[in-house]
Amino acid sequence: MREYEAIVIGGGSAGLAASVALHNEGVTDILLLERDQELGGILNQCIHNGFGLKVFKEELTGPEYAERYKDIFVEKNIPYKTNTMVISCDKNRIVEYANKDEGFVKIKGKAIIMTTGCYERNAGAIQLPGDRPSGIITAGTAQKYLNMDGYLVGKKVFILGSGDIGLIMARRMTLEGAEVLGVAEIMPYSGGLNRNIVQCLDDYNIPLYLNHTITSIKGKDHIEQIVLQEVKDFIPIKGTEKTFDVDTLLLSIGLIPEQSLAEKAGIILHSKTKGPMVDESYQTNIDGIFACGNALHVHDLVDFVSTESERAGKAAAQYIKRSDKNVGLSVNTIANKGISYIVPQTIHPKSIEQNLELFLRVDGVYQDMDLVIKSGEKEIKRYKKRHLAPAEMERIIIPKQWLVDINHDLEISLEAMK
Repeated sequence: MREYEAIVIGGGSAGLAASVALHNEGVTDILLLERDQELGGILNQCIHNGFGLKVFKEELTGPEYAERYKDIFVEKNIPYKTNTMVISCDKNRIVEYANKDEGFVKIKGKAIIMTTGCYERNAGAIQLPGDRPSGIITAGTAQKYLNMDGYLVGKKVFILGSGDIGLIMARRMTLEGAEVLGVAEIMPYSGGLNRNIVQCLDDYNIPLYLNHTITSIKGKDHIEQIVLQEVKDFIPIKGTEKTFDVDTLLLSIGLIPEQSLAEKAGIILHSKTKGPMVDESYQTNIDGIFACGNALHVHDLVDFVSTESERAGKAAAQYIKRSDKNVGLSVNTIANKGISYIVPQTIHPKSIEQNLELFLRVDGVYQDMDLVIKSGEKEIKRYKKRHLAPAEMERIIIPKQWLVDINHDLEISLEAMK
């Protein structure tokens, strides 16, 4: 059985960034495995701009961003296989994969980095009421059909859920001549970034119905009509029905990390992120298995996916080269009042080289709050935040010197601004 220093599972933005970081750290015996026919992942179908502002300091489309990383990756002659399905990965870091050229293959890695991305919730996930006609698809699938295959999925469109892909597709479908009748969101706030609400809905006079959901779908063979209702505490309010004649319903109801391989390996998953629980090096509870990018938690910006994955690649390289695996005292990160989740969930203060990078999301929309970080009775830092929303991930950098003496869990909460 062939053993590699590092195996990277997934060839999207996270996998490419992690592989490049591994190589830059002197780990060259790498194999990247990608199930699609091309590297780049979801970026290949995201033809809108807004990518690369942090990493490349210029505004790029998704394919342009992917091409930049692919060029860097290919220049380093890192081995990779496309059209290759990874079947399993176990706690001993044995990976099983299959493709048409080699058949079934077993390999082993000194370190494994899971960068398998995420997938869209579908109609079955929310048990849409009403008929089950054709014409109901996820926004990401519609994006692929339109941007890669040149096929417009409908002319009279409604979108359920206000995730970023759905918002972007509202604009895209409008530009291609479709009529987007509206976007419904069951929550009192949008699930997408504010800039996408402005640029994709407001600029095209597409209504956003907050606190609304679809309560009926009608159509024998193909969708013909939907009924929209206002909700209170997630319960439809009688008398608020609105009927729309449609030929397409796009679902933008959230993304979930692809966790099937992680589950098979025995990796502990987080109840909120649905991805693996990791420490500051992005290592899971399984020794030598790392996770990053949207396989870990769903990001707003691909730039954050890349920078996070670079850190994971660097950490995996250090793991491979380190003989002493003892990383010292560990403390947990605790999401308190107002915080939905924090990544990473565990940190080893003594193993942090320079800075600790934390990602978090809040559990509602807040104005004029202090984001407070404490360890026991010690307040480490207080950040003033004028606006916080679940759709906008917060990234915090904590210098190592602030963490040297902590021996209690790191707790983060929201307090009224002082």
